[in-house]
Amino acid sequence: MTWFETLQAMLSSPLMQRALLAAVLVGAAAPVVGTFLVQRRLALMGDGIGHVALTGVALGWLVGTWAGLVPSDTLAVPGAVVASVVGATAIEWVRARGRTSGDLALAIMFYGGIAGGVLLIKLAGGTNANLVSYLFGSISTVSTADLWWIAGLAVGVLLVGLGLRHALFAVSHDEEFARGSGLPVTALNMVVATMSALTVTVAMRVVGLLLVSALMIVPVAVAQLIAGSFARTMALASAIGVAVSVVGLSITYWEDVPPGATIVLLAIALYAMAAVTRPLFAGRRRGDAPHHDPHPELPDDVQLPVARG
Repeated sequence: MTWFETLQAMLSSPLMQRALLAAVLVGAAAPVVGTFLVQRRLALMGDGIGHVALTGVALGWLVGTWAGLVPSDTLAVPGAVVASVVGATAIEWVRARGRTSGDLALAIMFYGGIAGGVLLIKLAGGTNANLVSYLFGSISTVSTADLWWIAGLAVGVLLVGLGLRHALFAVSHDEEFARGSGLPVTALNMVVATMSALTVTVAMRVVGLLLVSALMIVPVAVAQLIAGSFARTMALASAIGVAVSVVGLSITYWEDVPPGATIVLLAIALYAMAAVTRPLFAGRRRGDAPHHDPHPELPDDVQLPVARG
């Protein structure tokens, strides 16, 4: 079978069609939120929310078991949405009031989320193995119902993130300036927290709760090395997210490797490549750029002494 026939077989598979669509949606949405988190120096917030979402997964599993639903994890995604939104808004509320530092609140979410998930899944009659697909991603098991959840949440995140990007950037960059400008800082901070929570639940089927923060942050880090403005960084990061998600998923069709880990490692490799090559292009631009007077309309009032040999 030629590579073209293999590609045609991959694109005609209903399983891969759902998986590729999920990868595109997640790859586009996650870096949009990550751009605001990087600006706020909360790059690890996705990890904290991901651990809390694990409690939501187990809670949804427990409710589904009690209700006699088949399969038992029917409510896992809704449970993760509720738990992650509550956790994200709680940490933002604590951080805004200065009762504890942001990193301490994230650490508490880390530990509490894992512990809650392990305990609740045991009460639901399951085992820790039932949580593995949510921790590390299992895009091959994405059902049509999961895809609808992913699509709805991803589109919502993109609409809010792009529609409010100017106000959200102002708040993320300088809260005091934004407050002085009359922006509703508290409400906008809660919007960022809620978007982060929804993004975590969107991406957990693709890369897993343990790696979701990487898909939110690493494409942004790559884009910052290349782009020169906030808008371009966001657009480029989203494009990079889509590219590494689709390429990583395609690799797993040919090779039996974990899709989530493959996607994240591709993004990190891209960052390493950009970091290595950026000084070369930057140095060339500095060397080629001719000297110019920034204010040619003003006479020079400073004379530099001429060095004598």
